[in-house]
Amino acid sequence: MIDILFDVIGMSGTALVVGAFFMLQLGKAAPESLTYNVMNLTGAILLLISLCYNFNLASFVIELFWIVASIIGLVKYFKAKQSAVAT
Repeated sequence: MIDILFDVIGMSGTALVVGAFFMLQLGKAAPESLTYNVMNLTGAILLLISLCYNFNLASFVIELFWIVASIIGLVKYFKAKQSAVAT
């Protein structure tokens, strides 16, 4: 039963990351948008959780980088939003 739980968590993360990429390619999301970066961050975290159960070093490392990249995108988003409000 626990196997199924971690599979569902991992597949949900995959759906979010792939969904964000498809939205980007279809012009439904911009790379600097909140939606795109939150979907990527959430998806990467869910994949990382699933990897804690079924560990794979290469996948774990790429998800860490994906999380960092998403956080950078979110920081840039909020800085740009803050600058727009200040002017």
